[in-house]
Amino acid sequence: MKSMQLTGLRRMELFDLPRPEVREDTDVLIRMQATGVCGSDIHYYVTGKIGSQVVQYPFAVGHEGAGYVERVGAGVHLLRAGDRVALEPAMPCGTCDQCLAGRPHTCRRLRFLGCPGQAGGCLSEYITVPQGCCIPIPASMSFEQAALSEPLAVGLYATRLAGVMQDRHVAILGSGPIGLSVLAAARLAGTATVHVTDRIDERLAIARQSGATATYNVEREDAAAGIEAAEPLLLDLVFECCGRQEAVDQAIRLLKPGGTLLIVGIPDFSRFSFPVDDLRRKEICIRNVRRQNGCDRDAVRMIADGAVSVDHWITHRFKLPDTQKAFELVADYRDGVMKAMIDFS
Repeated sequence: MKSMQLTGLRRMELFDLPRPEVREDTDVLIRMQATGVCGSDIHYYVTGKIGSQVVQYPFAVGHEGAGYVERVGAGVHLLRAGDRVALEPAMPCGTCDQCLAGRPHTCRRLRFLGCPGQAGGCLSEYITVPQGCCIPIPASMSFEQAALSEPLAVGLYATRLAGVMQDRHVAILGSGPIGLSVLAAARLAGTATVHVTDRIDERLAIARQSGATATYNVEREDAAAGIEAAEPLLLDLVFECCGRQEAVDQAIRLLKPGGTLLIVGIPDFSRFSFPVDDLRRKEICIRNVRRQNGCDRDAVRMIADGAVSVDHWITHRFKLPDTQKAFELVADYRDGVMKAMIDFS
C-alpha cells in the first residue's frame, strides 16, 4: 500500500508498505477515502513536534478521516466489509481513572491517530483501528463530509464546555476549520451574536456565509475596537482558535466581568502570558479545550441531518502523491486555503 510519511522538517515521502493486518478481535481494517489536513498536522510538518510530542521519522500524520471497512476481527459484530465509516481518532484504554470519570479524551494511556509515540495517522491507503473508532455514516454523506465531522466535534465540545450559549455574546478569534466548527455549534446553540476575526479575507467570507454576525481582518483593522463599539457591555465568551498570544490578549480585553476564555487553538510556543490585573479584576475564567469528548457521533449526525453544512469549508483537494503540496499550501496560508482534503478515491 501507499503511505505518505514525514521524513524531516517540511519533507514528505511516499512509501510502499505492507498492508496492515487485523491482529486483534476488535480490529477493523479501513480502506481510506478522504483525509483532512489539520493545523496540528502542520505543526508536526513544520516544527516536528507539538509540545512533548516529537516526531520520530518516518511517520504518517493525519487524523481527520473516513473510508470503507475492508475487514473486521472476529469480535466485531456491528460492522462488516463495505460499511462506510467516519473515524474517531482517539483510542482510550477504558480502564484508567480518567476513562472511568467520563474523560476518555484525557486517558492516561490514550493513543491518537497521527500522534507521535501513539499511533500512525491516516495518510495511508489502509489503516487498522479498534472498532470503537468507527462511526457508521449514511449513504447520503460523502467521505469528505465524514472526515470533517472530527473538527466539528471539537467545536461542538468547546461550546458544550462553555455552558449555556443561548443569547450569549461571543467572539471567535481565528476563522480556520476549528473556528468555523465553533461558529457552527455556537449558532445552533442560540447565541445572540458571534464576532469572528482572521487574517485571510477568504476565510472571513466563509465565516459570514456560515452565520457570523460580523467579521474583522486583523491585518487591516482594529478588531477589538470594532467589537467593543458593537458590544459596549463586552462579551460573555471568547474562543481562541488560532494559538496566538495576541489573540489571548485581545480576548481578555473583550471579555466582560465574569466572562470566559476558552483556549481551543494549539500554539507553536510553550507558554501563554496573561495581563493579571485585568484577569483578576474582571474575574475571568480560563478553560482549555482538549480535542473532543463524546461529541463525535453528534457531529456526524449534525452533518447528516443538514443542521451543519461543511461542503464550503473545503477549498482545495489533492491526491495522496501530492500531499506535500497540500501541506505547503496550508502551512503558508496560501490561496485563501480553509481546508485541504486528501482524496484517495
